[in-house]
Amino acid sequence: MKKIYQSIFLLTFILFGCQSETSLKVMQLNIWGETTQVPNGFEGLVDEIYTIQPDLLTLSEVRNYHGTNFMERLVNALKEKQLVYYADSSVSTGILSKYPIEQQNYVYPYGDDHGSVLKAVINIKGRRFVLYSAHLDYLNYACLLPRGYDPNKFSKMDHIVTNSDSIIICNEVSERDEAIKATIKDAQDEIKKESIIFIGGDFNEPSHLDWTKETANLFDHNGAIIPWNCSTLLEKAGFKDSYRESYPDPIEYPGFTFPANNMTVNVKKLVWAPEADERDRIDYIYFYPSKELNIENTFICGPKGTIIKGERIESITNDSIIPPVSVWPTDHNGIVATFTFK
Repeated sequence: MKKIYQSIFLLTFILFGCQSETSLKVMQLNIWGETTQVPNGFEGLVDEIYTIQPDLLTLSEVRNYHGTNFMERLVNALKEKQLVYYADSSVSTGILSKYPIEQQNYVYPYGDDHGSVLKAVINIKGRRFVLYSAHLDYLNYACLLPRGYDPNKFSKMDHIVTNSDSIIICNEVSERDEAIKATIKDAQDEIKKESIIFIGGDFNEPSHLDWTKETANLFDHNGAIIPWNCSTLLEKAGFKDSYRESYPDPIEYPGFTFPANNMTVNVKKLVWAPEADERDRIDYIYFYPSKELNIENTFICGPKGTIIKGERIESITNDSIIPPVSVWPTDHNGIVATFTFK
Protein backbone atom coordinates (compact mmCIF):
# COMPACT_ATOMS: atom_id res chain seq x y z
CA MET A 1 0.00 0.00 0.00
CA LYS A 2 2.88 2.34 0.84
CA LYS A 3 4.33 1.84 -2.63
CA ILE A 4 0.97 2.65 -4.21
CA TYR A 5 0.78 6.00 -2.32
CA GLN A 6 4.36 6.76 -3.32
CA SER A 7 3.52 6.05 -6.96
CA ILE A 8 0.44 8.29 -6.82
CA PHE A 9 2.48 11.10 -5.23
CA LEU A 10 5.21 10.76 -7.87
CA LEU A 11 2.68 10.79 -10.72
CA THR A 12 0.93 13.86 -9.28
CA PHE A 13 4.25 15.65 -8.97
CA ILE A 14 5.18 14.84 -12.56
CA LEU A 15 1.81 16.02 -13.90
CA PHE A 16 1.35 19.14 -11.81
CA GLY A 17 4.38 19.86 -9.67
CA CYS A 18 6.69 20.46 -12.63
CA GLN A 19 4.41 23.06 -14.17
CA SER A 20 5.48 26.65 -13.65
CA GLU A 21 3.68 29.84 -14.56
CA THR A 22 5.30 32.34 -16.90
CA SER A 23 4.17 35.95 -17.05
CA LEU A 24 3.65 37.39 -20.51
CA LYS A 25 3.05 41.09 -21.15
CA VAL A 26 1.43 41.99 -24.49
CA MET A 27 1.26 45.59 -25.72
CA GLN A 28 -0.40 47.38 -28.66
CA LEU A 29 0.51 50.89 -29.83
CA ASN A 30 -0.17 52.99 -32.92
CA ILE A 31 3.02 55.05 -33.39
CA TRP A 32 1.53 57.78 -35.66
CA GLY A 33 3.58 57.94 -38.81
CA GLU A 34 6.48 56.05 -37.26
CA THR A 35 6.70 58.60 -34.38
CA THR A 36 7.60 61.41 -36.82
CA GLN A 37 4.57 63.53 -35.91
CA VAL A 38 5.89 64.22 -32.40
CA PRO A 39 9.20 66.01 -31.64
CA ASN A 40 11.59 63.42 -30.16
CA GLY A 41 8.88 60.82 -30.68
CA PHE A 42 11.26 57.97 -31.44
CA GLU A 43 13.18 58.55 -28.22
CA GLY A 44 9.86 58.67 -26.38
CA LEU A 45 8.84 55.31 -27.86
CA VAL A 46 12.14 53.74 -26.80
CA ASP A 47 11.65 55.13 -23.28
CA GLU A 48 8.14 53.64 -23.04
CA ILE A 49 9.27 50.21 -24.21
CA TYR A 50 12.19 50.34 -21.77
CA THR A 51 9.81 51.21 -18.92
CA ILE A 52 6.98 48.79 -19.70
CA GLN A 53 9.21 46.06 -21.15
CA PRO A 54 6.49 44.14 -22.99
CA ASP A 55 7.28 40.57 -24.01
CA LEU A 56 5.30 41.02 -27.21
CA LEU A 57 4.52 44.35 -28.89
CA THR A 58 2.32 45.05 -31.91
CA LEU A 59 2.91 48.37 -33.68
CA SER A 60 0.74 50.25 -36.17
CA GLU A 61 1.96 52.80 -38.77
CA VAL A 62 5.44 51.46 -39.46
CA ARG A 63 6.56 53.36 -42.59
CA ASN A 64 10.32 52.85 -43.15
CA TYR A 65 10.71 56.46 -44.25
CA HIS A 66 13.71 57.41 -46.39
CA GLY A 67 14.57 53.79 -47.06
CA THR A 68 15.26 52.97 -43.41
CA ASN A 69 14.37 49.75 -41.61
CA PHE A 70 12.36 51.04 -38.67
CA MET A 71 12.13 47.76 -36.78
CA GLU A 72 15.89 47.23 -37.01
CA ARG A 73 16.44 50.80 -35.82
CA LEU A 74 14.15 50.16 -32.85
CA VAL A 75 15.90 46.90 -31.92
CA ASN A 76 19.29 48.64 -32.03
CA ALA A 77 18.07 51.54 -29.87
CA LEU A 78 16.79 49.11 -27.24
CA LYS A 79 20.05 47.18 -27.39
CA GLU A 80 21.84 50.37 -26.36
CA LYS A 81 19.67 50.25 -23.23
CA GLN A 82 20.74 46.64 -22.60
CA LEU A 83 17.41 45.21 -23.75
CA VAL A 84 17.37 42.34 -26.23
CA TYR A 85 14.43 42.30 -28.63
CA TYR A 86 13.81 40.60 -31.96
CA ALA A 87 12.02 41.91 -35.05
CA ASP A 88 11.89 41.31 -38.79
CA SER A 89 11.48 44.01 -41.40
CA SER A 90 7.88 45.03 -42.07
CA VAL A 91 5.69 47.92 -43.21
CA SER A 92 2.33 49.25 -41.95
CA THR A 93 2.38 46.81 -39.02
CA GLY A 94 5.30 45.66 -36.89
CA ILE A 95 6.04 42.99 -34.29
CA LEU A 96 8.65 43.25 -31.55
CA SER A 97 9.39 40.25 -29.34
CA LYS A 98 11.63 39.34 -26.44
CA TYR A 99 11.73 35.87 -27.95
CA PRO A 100 13.17 34.95 -31.38
CA ILE A 101 10.68 35.11 -34.24
CA GLU A 102 10.62 31.81 -36.12
CA GLN A 103 8.42 32.92 -39.01
CA GLN A 104 6.75 36.14 -40.16
CA ASN A 105 4.36 36.84 -43.02
CA TYR A 106 1.32 38.91 -43.94
CA VAL A 107 -2.11 37.28 -43.77
CA TYR A 108 -3.70 40.41 -45.20
CA PRO A 109 -1.61 42.52 -47.60
CA TYR A 110 -0.69 46.14 -47.23
CA GLY A 111 -1.73 48.59 -49.92
CA ASP A 112 -3.45 51.91 -50.64
CA ASP A 113 -4.11 52.75 -47.00
CA HIS A 114 -6.48 49.80 -46.60
CA GLY A 115 -4.46 48.28 -43.81
CA SER A 116 -2.64 45.02 -43.18
CA VAL A 117 -2.32 42.12 -40.77
CA LEU A 118 1.14 40.72 -39.98
CA LYS A 119 1.65 37.28 -38.42
CA ALA A 120 4.59 36.01 -36.37
CA VAL A 121 5.23 32.52 -35.03
CA ILE A 122 7.22 32.68 -31.80
CA ASN A 123 8.54 29.85 -29.64
CA ILE A 124 8.23 30.71 -25.96
CA LYS A 125 9.70 28.07 -23.67
CA GLY A 126 8.88 25.28 -26.07
CA ARG A 127 5.32 26.48 -26.75
CA ARG A 128 4.05 27.72 -30.11
CA PHE A 129 2.69 31.26 -29.91
CA VAL A 130 1.13 33.15 -32.81
CA LEU A 131 0.87 36.93 -32.73
CA TYR A 132 -1.10 38.96 -35.27
CA SER A 133 -0.43 42.69 -35.62
CA ALA A 134 -3.27 44.56 -37.29
CA HIS A 135 -3.49 48.09 -38.64
CA LEU A 136 -6.85 48.24 -40.38
CA ASP A 137 -8.36 50.50 -43.04
CA TYR A 138 -8.92 54.03 -41.75
CA LEU A 139 -11.43 54.98 -44.48
CA ASN A 140 -15.20 54.75 -44.04
CA TYR A 141 -14.64 55.54 -40.36
CA ALA A 142 -18.33 55.01 -39.73
CA CYS A 143 -18.34 55.88 -36.03
CA LEU A 144 -18.24 59.53 -37.12
CA LEU A 145 -21.70 59.32 -38.73
CA PRO A 146 -23.69 59.53 -35.45
CA ARG A 147 -21.42 62.44 -34.55
CA GLY A 148 -22.31 64.36 -37.68
CA TYR A 149 -19.02 63.95 -39.57
CA ASP A 150 -18.22 62.50 -42.98
CA PRO A 151 -16.40 59.17 -42.51
CA ASN A 152 -14.01 59.78 -45.42
CA LYS A 153 -13.60 63.54 -45.74
CA PHE A 154 -13.68 64.00 -41.94
CA SER A 155 -15.67 67.20 -42.45
CA LYS A 156 -18.79 68.25 -40.58
CA MET A 157 -22.13 67.30 -42.15
CA ASP A 158 -25.47 69.08 -41.77
CA HIS A 159 -27.05 65.99 -40.22
CA ILE A 160 -26.30 62.94 -38.12
CA VAL A 161 -26.83 59.28 -39.03
CA THR A 162 -27.95 56.95 -36.25
CA ASN A 163 -29.64 54.14 -38.18
CA SER A 164 -27.70 50.97 -37.41
CA ASP A 165 -28.15 49.42 -40.86
CA SER A 166 -26.94 52.57 -42.62
CA ILE A 167 -23.88 52.81 -40.38
CA ILE A 168 -22.98 49.14 -40.90
CA ILE A 169 -23.38 49.48 -44.70
CA CYS A 170 -20.88 52.34 -44.63
CA ASN A 171 -18.59 50.41 -42.31
CA GLU A 172 -18.56 47.37 -44.59
CA VAL A 173 -17.33 49.44 -47.53
CA SER A 174 -14.02 49.57 -45.69
CA GLU A 175 -11.66 46.59 -45.85
CA ARG A 176 -11.57 46.15 -42.08
CA ASP A 177 -13.96 43.20 -42.05
CA GLU A 178 -12.07 41.49 -44.90
CA ALA A 179 -8.82 41.81 -42.95
CA ILE A 180 -10.35 40.33 -39.80
CA LYS A 181 -11.97 37.48 -41.75
CA ALA A 182 -8.56 36.65 -43.25
CA THR A 183 -7.05 36.72 -39.75
CA ILE A 184 -9.73 34.45 -38.33
CA LYS A 185 -9.31 32.00 -41.22
CA ASP A 186 -5.56 31.78 -40.59
CA ALA A 187 -6.07 31.56 -36.83
CA GLN A 188 -8.45 28.61 -37.22
CA ASP A 189 -5.56 26.58 -38.63
CA GLU A 190 -3.43 27.67 -35.68
CA ILE A 191 -6.15 26.66 -33.24
CA LYS A 192 -5.99 23.13 -34.69
CA LYS A 193 -2.25 23.18 -33.91
CA GLU A 194 -3.12 24.23 -30.33
CA SER A 195 -1.14 27.45 -30.72
CA ILE A 196 -1.60 30.22 -28.17
CA ILE A 197 -2.94 33.16 -30.14
CA PHE A 198 -2.98 36.94 -29.64
CA ILE A 199 -4.24 39.68 -31.94
CA GLY A 200 -3.13 43.25 -31.26
CA GLY A 201 -3.95 46.23 -33.37
CA ASP A 202 -5.44 49.58 -34.24
CA PHE A 203 -8.71 48.48 -35.84
CA ASN A 204 -9.93 52.00 -36.69
CA GLU A 205 -13.30 50.71 -35.54
CA PRO A 206 -15.11 50.66 -32.17
CA SER A 207 -16.37 47.55 -30.42
CA HIS A 208 -19.96 46.35 -30.20
CA LEU A 209 -19.21 45.87 -26.49
CA ASP A 210 -18.89 49.67 -26.18
CA TRP A 211 -21.77 50.88 -28.38
CA THR A 212 -24.54 49.33 -26.31
CA LYS A 213 -27.98 50.27 -25.04
CA GLU A 214 -26.34 51.53 -21.86
CA THR A 215 -23.96 53.88 -23.72
CA ALA A 216 -26.44 54.94 -26.41
CA ASN A 217 -26.77 58.46 -25.02
CA LEU A 218 -23.12 58.91 -24.06
CA PHE A 219 -20.01 59.99 -25.97
CA ASP A 220 -22.07 61.48 -28.82
CA HIS A 221 -23.45 58.09 -29.85
CA ASN A 222 -26.76 59.96 -30.15
CA GLY A 223 -28.86 56.85 -29.52
CA ALA A 224 -26.95 54.55 -31.88
CA ILE A 225 -26.46 50.92 -30.84
CA ILE A 226 -24.06 49.35 -33.34
CA PRO A 227 -22.93 45.71 -33.84
CA TRP A 228 -19.51 46.73 -35.16
CA ASN A 229 -18.18 44.16 -37.62
CA CYS A 230 -14.66 43.34 -36.42
CA SER A 231 -15.43 42.83 -32.75
CA THR A 232 -18.57 40.85 -33.59
CA LEU A 233 -16.68 38.57 -36.00
CA LEU A 234 -13.92 37.93 -33.45
CA GLU A 235 -16.40 37.21 -30.67
CA LYS A 236 -18.28 34.71 -32.86
CA ALA A 237 -14.95 33.03 -33.65
CA GLY A 238 -14.32 32.56 -29.92
CA PHE A 239 -11.79 35.35 -29.31
CA LYS A 240 -11.84 37.43 -26.13
CA ASP A 241 -11.29 41.18 -25.84
CA SER A 242 -8.69 41.51 -23.06
CA TYR A 243 -9.85 44.93 -21.88
CA ARG A 244 -13.50 43.95 -21.67
CA GLU A 245 -12.57 40.67 -19.99
CA SER A 246 -10.87 42.74 -17.27
CA TYR A 247 -13.41 45.57 -17.26
CA PRO A 248 -16.83 44.54 -18.63
CA ASP A 249 -18.59 47.86 -17.92
CA PRO A 250 -18.06 50.34 -20.81
CA ILE A 251 -19.46 53.23 -18.75
CA GLU A 252 -17.29 52.81 -15.66
CA TYR A 253 -14.26 51.73 -17.74
CA PRO A 254 -14.55 53.19 -21.25
CA GLY A 255 -10.87 52.48 -22.02
CA PHE A 256 -10.61 55.14 -24.73
CA THR A 257 -7.49 54.91 -26.90
CA PHE A 258 -8.24 57.71 -29.37
CA PRO A 259 -7.65 60.60 -29.36
CA ALA A 260 -4.76 60.74 -26.89
CA ASN A 261 -4.27 64.02 -25.03
CA ASN A 262 -0.69 64.47 -26.26
CA MET A 263 0.47 67.72 -24.65
CA THR A 264 3.44 68.17 -27.03
CA VAL A 265 1.16 68.43 -30.08
CA ASN A 266 -1.33 71.13 -31.06
CA VAL A 267 -4.78 69.83 -30.14
CA LYS A 268 -6.05 70.61 -33.67
CA LYS A 269 -3.75 67.88 -35.02
CA LEU A 270 -5.10 65.33 -32.58
CA VAL A 271 -8.79 65.37 -33.53
CA TRP A 272 -10.79 64.35 -36.58
CA ALA A 273 -14.18 65.64 -35.41
CA PRO A 274 -13.40 68.82 -33.47
CA GLU A 275 -17.01 69.71 -32.65
CA ALA A 276 -17.93 66.23 -31.39
CA ASP A 277 -17.06 63.87 -28.59
CA GLU A 278 -15.16 61.39 -30.76
CA ARG A 279 -13.56 59.36 -27.97
CA ASP A 280 -13.49 55.66 -28.73
CA ARG A 281 -11.68 52.46 -27.92
CA ILE A 282 -10.20 51.40 -31.26
CA ASP A 283 -6.97 49.67 -30.13
CA TYR A 284 -7.24 46.11 -28.86
CA ILE A 285 -5.50 42.99 -27.62
CA TYR A 286 -7.56 39.88 -28.33
CA PHE A 287 -6.69 36.36 -27.24
CA TYR A 288 -8.03 32.90 -27.93
CA PRO A 289 -8.95 31.09 -24.69
CA SER A 290 -6.69 28.27 -23.59
CA LYS A 291 -6.51 26.16 -20.43
CA GLU A 292 -2.85 27.18 -20.20
CA LEU A 293 -3.57 30.90 -20.44
CA ASN A 294 -4.98 33.28 -17.84
CA ILE A 295 -5.41 37.05 -18.10
CA GLU A 296 -4.06 38.82 -15.02
CA ASN A 297 -4.61 42.52 -15.67
CA THR A 298 -5.00 45.14 -18.39
CA PHE A 299 -4.18 48.84 -18.38
CA ILE A 300 -4.00 51.87 -20.63
CA CYS A 301 -0.72 53.71 -21.17
CA GLY A 302 -0.57 57.30 -22.35
CA PRO A 303 -1.33 60.87 -21.33
CA LYS A 304 -3.97 61.52 -18.70
CA GLY A 305 -6.74 63.96 -19.44
CA THR A 306 -8.89 63.75 -22.54
CA ILE A 307 -10.15 65.73 -25.54
CA ILE A 308 -13.83 66.50 -26.01
CA LYS A 309 -15.09 68.72 -28.84
CA GLY A 310 -11.60 69.90 -29.62
CA GLU A 311 -10.83 70.96 -26.05
CA ARG A 312 -8.46 69.41 -23.56
CA ILE A 313 -10.18 68.61 -20.27
CA GLU A 314 -9.23 66.86 -17.07
CA SER A 315 -10.53 63.31 -17.22
CA ILE A 316 -12.21 61.64 -14.27
CA THR A 317 -12.16 57.92 -15.02
CA ASN A 318 -11.85 54.57 -13.32
CA ASP A 319 -9.58 53.33 -16.08
CA SER A 320 -6.09 52.36 -14.97
CA ILE A 321 -3.84 54.72 -16.94
CA ILE A 322 -0.04 54.67 -16.70
CA PRO A 323 1.30 58.11 -17.74
CA PRO A 324 4.31 58.53 -20.07
CA VAL A 325 7.81 58.58 -18.60
CA SER A 326 8.97 61.17 -21.16
CA VAL A 327 7.64 62.24 -24.57
CA TRP A 328 4.47 60.45 -25.61
CA PRO A 329 5.14 59.48 -29.26
CA THR A 330 1.66 59.29 -30.75
CA ASP A 331 -1.98 60.40 -30.97
CA HIS A 332 -3.26 57.08 -29.58
CA ASN A 333 -3.13 55.62 -26.12
CA GLY A 334 -1.60 52.16 -25.86
CA ILE A 335 -3.01 49.08 -24.21
CA VAL A 336 -1.09 46.48 -22.17
CA ALA A 337 -2.43 43.10 -21.09
CA THR A 338 -0.55 40.74 -18.76
CA PHE A 339 -1.16 37.01 -19.01
CA THR A 340 0.20 33.94 -17.29
CA PHE A 341 0.63 30.62 -19.01
CA LYS A 342 1.73 27.19 -17.83
